[in-house]
Amino acid sequence: MQFDVRRFDVYRKVPKDLTEPTLTGAVSVDSLKLQQPNPSTIFYSTVSICSCLFIVFLLLSEFYSFINTEIVSELFVDNPTENDRLDVKLNITLPRMKCEHLGLDIQDEMGRHEVGFQENTHTEEMNHGEGCVFSCKFNINKVPGNFHVSTHGAGAQPDNPDMAHHINSLNFGSEIKDKLPGAFVALRGRNKEDVNSLSSHDYVLKIVPTIYEKLDGTTTFTYQYTWAYKDYVAYGHGGRILPAIWFRYDLSPITVKYVERRKPLYHFITTVCAIVGGTFTVAGIIDSMIFTASELFKKAQLGKLS
Repeated sequence: MQFDVRRFDVYRKVPKDLTEPTLTGAVSVDSLKLQQPNPSTIFYSTVSICSCLFIVFLLLSEFYSFINTEIVSELFVDNPTENDRLDVKLNITLPRMKCEHLGLDIQDEMGRHEVGFQENTHTEEMNHGEGCVFSCKFNINKVPGNFHVSTHGAGAQPDNPDMAHHINSLNFGSEIKDKLPGAFVALRGRNKEDVNSLSSHDYVLKIVPTIYEKLDGTTTFTYQYTWAYKDYVAYGHGGRILPAIWFRYDLSPITVKYVERRKPLYHFITTVCAIVGGTFTVAGIIDSMIFTASELFKKAQLGKLS
């Protein structure tokens, strides 16, 4: 027996004289060229037209998804760096306090206690010297503690200290300029200028270590945080305690990792094949149902169903 390679053809061809074209599955170009096309022909042609439009829409959507980057997050218990210190950047505006009275105090559970921290501190007068923009860069130990803006380190105390403020920014770790989910600058724009002038302000922060890994392999170690707030007038044994702006913090043992990913090429090709094949299959089923229904309707009109 002579070997015939055509036996392995899985795409068998049916002779045209054994097939029957239908109006539901065809796009009748000739009918569309007529001045008065047959309405039923145009109606039946919508199956093929809609299938093609649907395929084009899905292909464009999948291509857009393929070329864009998605951000995947995961959680794990780890310390992202060996450094036991955390960089902090604070910028805050106090519209009713002079710069000469302001300072930063830092303390934590490892015994650190600094009053009137001066390194990397910058002040800028506003409101003709009656207000101050206070900014500083410093680092803290990765243990529970606090830092606060106060008048404790000033040589002379103000007569009427007023800690009303507007937080311009508060960042921990490296700054992330990309638009990421999370709360990397949660207190930015926080305005507390309309509270009691005698009040102290207490912010309780939960700092979450965060890793951001880009497509090019670069990794950024940063921190996001949540916060809670209260204001109160503090009193001690000697009377009213001078107001301050407190930032009490604690670090979470859970690290969040964001990774930029792009769909692989094989995934895109597989999806394209699924879209084209699935659409044609479903369209074929719909076409077959419409054709069968139309044939039954014709037989009913001719009285041949019985």
